[in-house]
Amino acid sequence: MIVFPKGNVRFENVDFSYKEEDPLIKAINLDVKQGHTIAIVGPTGAGKTTLVNLLMRFYEINAGRITIDRVDIRDIKRGALRSMFGMVLQETWLFNGTILENIAYGREGATEEEVIQASKAAHAHHFIKTLPEGYHTILNEEASNISQGQKQLLTIARAILADPAILILDEATSSVDSRTEVFIQKAMTELMKGRTSFVIAHRLSTIRDADLILVMNQGRIIEMGNHKDLLDRNGFYADLYNSQFSGANLDFEVI
Repeated sequence: MIVFPKGNVRFENVDFSYKEEDPLIKAINLDVKQGHTIAIVGPTGAGKTTLVNLLMRFYEINAGRITIDRVDIRDIKRGALRSMFGMVLQETWLFNGTILENIAYGREGATEEEVIQASKAAHAHHFIKTLPEGYHTILNEEASNISQGQKQLLTIARAILADPAILILDEATSSVDSRTEVFIQKAMTELMKGRTSFVIAHRLSTIRDADLILVMNQGRIIEMGNHKDLLDRNGFYADLYNSQFSGANLDFEVI
């Protein structure tokens, strides 16, 4: 058991397949340092989401090992393992209750003052205070009484309050106005400070500053480097990047 996780992550010769005759992840080696930001790009079906699912033990690997701070994740109880992660996904999850309760869900026993501090860090405090009941405003079943961007700011505040060692982030700014998008980007930056982050994005322009970009295809890492290095190589990543900015409708995602 890791009492105070730092967030160093290693994949060592990891193999995985849903079906024995159809290998998906093959001999992946990856060394992610504490506090680094990792982005993974590649065509749909390349194995990007699977990589994160293996890290959180939603599936068990077939060979090799995955470690966090040198501890094999198979030696960590699933609940304890998943508590090390904070997730801000494209589909926001909020429940029927007050805004205070929704943010406080990030950490058991959190005080109202701690919730407010997390909200300020997430750039959510201002809009919350403009609501008639402030932090005691009740969200309806679909949380449709606030905007999509405001929902995302609340989930970021929840993640900041939880103070996880490792983040899995989906920018999820595609359906918000430009002003809210700026707030979300600032909140994401605040959340990522000092934390190991696996970035799920949908625009390559947003991952230029990642410490490491992994390019995957057919379950393998085929290119690895920072944005400039990968463009200079003029390979698979450069093709994806240039196609996106030329307006081509290429079937790929970023995780």
